[in-house]
Amino acid sequence: MGSCTGAKATLRTQLRARAAAMRPAQRRESDAVLVRRFLALPWTAQADTLLLFCGVGTEPDTGRLLQELWGAGRRVLLPKCLPGRAMEARLVRSGKDLEPGAYGIPEPLESCPVVEKGDIDLILVPALCYDLSRRRLGQGGGYYDRYLDGYGGRTVGLCREYLLQAELPVEDHDRAVDLVLTEKRTLEGSSEA
Repeated sequence: MGSCTGAKATLRTQLRARAAAMRPAQRRESDAVLVRRFLALPWTAQADTLLLFCGVGTEPDTGRLLQELWGAGRRVLLPKCLPGRAMEARLVRSGKDLEPGAYGIPEPLESCPVVEKGDIDLILVPALCYDLSRRRLGQGGGYYDRYLDGYGGRTVGLCREYLLQAELPVEDHDRAVDLVLTEKRTLEGSSEA
């Protein structure tokens, strides 16, 4: 294991412990603010097709976000894990289109149509945390690193403020998202708002 890979593994363990220690009421409040901020983004309003994720464990709960976008008649996609640590995006019209998938994460049914990544306007990218340069530390499977390779649309990350890092260890395949939202700030490009 390389030094960067080892550093990431150590940081994942530390961050999972910190996130697990968050009180449920704090988590619900944080989730509500993150969802509200994401829905208020002009990019979200402009996007016809959005690839989201089902937040599990200590990740931001995206349930309300999914409900809001489904209620507004938006094209909502969710990832489906494939062999070889690959993934694809499938159109999901409601929670009835989901079943338990890899790692216990809800995934689209096989009957849900696949949507090519070139047809996706915005991807909400999950992460354990982000840094000030908008780089992410994921769960370690590499699914999103591979999926985002060659994607030309907009990418957004949600990060709890207390998990935001000054700098993360990065490897050649790590890609920054276009914008990171915390409960308090927006990190975009080289500026912070």
